Amino acid sequence: MMREMFSDCGILWRMLCGQPRAGTHRERLEAFYRPQAQAYDRFRERLLHGRREMIALLAPPSGSRVVELGGGTGRNLEYFGARISSFAAVELVDLCPALLEQARLRCWRWSNVNVICADATTWRPRAPVDCVYLSYALTMIPDWRAAMANALAMLKPGGTLAVVDFYVAAADPPPGLARHSAPARWLWPRWFAHDGVHLNSAHLPYLMQRTEKIQLHEAHAPLPFLPGLRVPYYIYVGRKPAR
Repeated sequence: MMREMFSDCGILWRMLCGQPRAGTHRERLEAFYRPQAQAYDRFRERLLHGRREMIALLAPPSGSRVVELGGGTGRNLEYFGARISSFAAVELVDLCPALLEQARLRCWRWSNVNVICADATTWRPRAPVDCVYLSYALTMIPDWRAAMANALAMLKPGGTLAVVDFYVAAADPPPGLARHSAPARWLWPRWFAHDGVHLNSAHLPYLMQRTEKIQLHEAHAPLPFLPGLRVPYYIYVGRKPAR
């Protein structure tokens, strides 16, 4: 118990200090996450909500090729359960070596899983895939439009693109989307940007414009050690148009 409390204090201190501003994107990620990599999953289990629910909504059939962009430690793969062994290939892509070390320790048991250190905006699989998803990664990619365009380009027509992430809505959101208060729209982008997480009201409309919506869930989630505060997040599952 004491060890976990000490670990949590260390992660909270890193988050308070924020992500470094100098260096390349990869260097900033590595500097921020290496000191907390071993405790990353336990702490983020209380922070990153909706991941299990998103994976449950995905239905890649046996023999599918699946890609996770910004896959970090590989924790999300465990939410597939026994289904993961039925996929022809699973490629987990991330830019942070420290988190990928944890992913390799986790993924050795699956012979069809390949862990890759690469940029989500430029990396491409050898052949088109059936499913691409991002879990709390889109807000951490500076050129998020390039990452989305790349994700769609690697998908087969009719393939599935899914995202779960924090966000804030625009002041006047498109019809059918949640409306967030002015204080929420002010607070959360500034709060998360300190740690290199950039909430953007354009993310969800972009997904809805470029894919055929299968499922959308908008909700609020609690934050560790901050009782009473709840941050907006969404789960989106879409289909790449056949043409």
